[in-house]
Amino acid sequence: MKGVQFHASPVLAIKLPAWRSRFVVFLIFAGFAALIARALYLQFMTTDFLQTQGERRYGRTLDLPATRGKITDRNGIVLASSLPAFAIWAIPEDIDAPAEKLSELARLLKLPEAELKKKIANEDRKFVYLKRQVVPEVADRIAELNLSGIHRRKEYLRHYPEGEAMAHVIGFTNVEDAGQEGMELAWQKDLAGKPGSRRVIKDRLGRVIEDVGSVRTPHDGRDLTLSIDGKVQYLAFSQIKEAVEKHKAKAGAIVVLDVQTGEVLALANLPSYDPNQRGGLTGEQLRNRVLTDTYEPGSTLKPFTISLAIENGRIKPDTIIQTAPGRLTIGTATISDSHAHGALTVEQVIQKSSNIGTAKIALGLPAEDMWNMYTAVGLGQAPRLGFPGAVAGRVRPFKNWRPIEQATMSYGYGLSVSLIQIARAYTIFARDGELIPLSFFKVADNVESMPGTRVLSVETARAMRKMLEMATGPEGTAPKAQVIGYRVAGKTGTAHKVSGRGYAGNKYIGSFVGFAPASNPRIIVAVMIDEPSGSYFGGDVAAPVFSAVVGGALRSLGVKPDSPFKSLIIPAEPLQESF
Repeated sequence: MKGVQFHASPVLAIKLPAWRSRFVVFLIFAGFAALIARALYLQFMTTDFLQTQGERRYGRTLDLPATRGKITDRNGIVLASSLPAFAIWAIPEDIDAPAEKLSELARLLKLPEAELKKKIANEDRKFVYLKRQVVPEVADRIAELNLSGIHRRKEYLRHYPEGEAMAHVIGFTNVEDAGQEGMELAWQKDLAGKPGSRRVIKDRLGRVIEDVGSVRTPHDGRDLTLSIDGKVQYLAFSQIKEAVEKHKAKAGAIVVLDVQTGEVLALANLPSYDPNQRGGLTGEQLRNRVLTDTYEPGSTLKPFTISLAIENGRIKPDTIIQTAPGRLTIGTATISDSHAHGALTVEQVIQKSSNIGTAKIALGLPAEDMWNMYTAVGLGQAPRLGFPGAVAGRVRPFKNWRPIEQATMSYGYGLSVSLIQIARAYTIFARDGELIPLSFFKVADNVESMPGTRVLSVETARAMRKMLEMATGPEGTAPKAQVIGYRVAGKTGTAHKVSGRGYAGNKYIGSFVGFAPASNPRIIVAVMIDEPSGSYFGGDVAAPVFSAVVGGALRSLGVKPDSPFKSLIIPAEPLQESF
């Protein structure tokens, strides 16, 4: 082989066409040209689109939650506040944990193990909440398990220290920290504040890698100071609860108003609920009966009819009204008193709660004047309280009243009111004829008395106050409303409940509305007991609640006694009202 040239090998002697090499070079050049064209297209023609798509995969806008405002009572006691909590969430496809750790996770979350496994079973899901509003102690113990695919996010848990006693005033929020009932719902915008945000880059495990955008600072919600007095509220709630249980009633409600300012000092309902534990809530528990339920007020409406007749000069407090023989027929209907009283003065008509006496006075009045009186004190109109669910009740137009309807309306049948409406209406007797607006917010400390709208003259209002004080005396229908050390005034009400097109023969609402001290009224208390068992008269079921609440509230507010401290005079068989 020595001296033989390599290129002269027979194998290499085969000659290829020149066009093939040129074609290969052309293909390589065309490929590079296509890559350059694609690169130019991606870099210049679709930049915005590609950046948007990329940012969707790694960029995140994180909400910076604002702290929800606190709610306090008039003395600064916290009624609702936000506590730190965590949402526990998972990426199902990333979870790789032994069975014993999953069992421990289910126990910490207080979830059935089968439910937990069901939540994380679908590996196609990229995100699933396991539980919201987990307290920090539990969240820390979950973090210590070091489970892949299990993460947590900071949020807030609303806490209500007063529990069921304050439930119908405060309400509650949902897991998104949005108000659902009560003041939490009514003032959602103010309490919630404005959340902030920041733009970040995250990896697939949800970890923040870098801040890339501007931060918008969150603005915390506004704190609310309510007119509610925590001590009076607890007293009212405990007393209405005791009465409902004692009389085996279906429900009960109570409201306490400040005569001077119109502030709502207490509002409570039974049944109630614990806003911290809301599992299995029913409509009966959620109903704020003071504001949302209407009923026929019965004899608690008589003072308005009598005061109108006095104001118009039709009668005087000492005018004699003949109520014998205890029955009065109007058209084809007959009304009656619980006792045949005979001749009564107007004062005694209120004291003994005579239906006949009130009806005779009402039939001497123009129907339009009665309607004007009822609407002037706010009946038939939704109260402006800034509170959800407040109802208007019903007062029919006077042009449609028949004589029997005018008579029955005079003692509280044929129209409907809410408990807070009738409580507010009684301010005209407690404030020398003025009606004032109500408020759920604390009035400034330097305001001693709110201006009102005059409905009655001072003389008429004071005359009615005397009559209402007589009603709580030994010969009245509400001696059980008396309070040691304080003069009280008020009126009982007992009414059949409406059922279908008529009245239920064995279902009643017993109520009492009054104020104290009678010499210089400071508070109004209205009580309603729905369907009590056994005794159902307002003087038996509602007046004792009034007595207990008034005594405790006046002492708590530092109101001086206006009556000698002596034993109460309660007859063995108090006079029962007519209804």
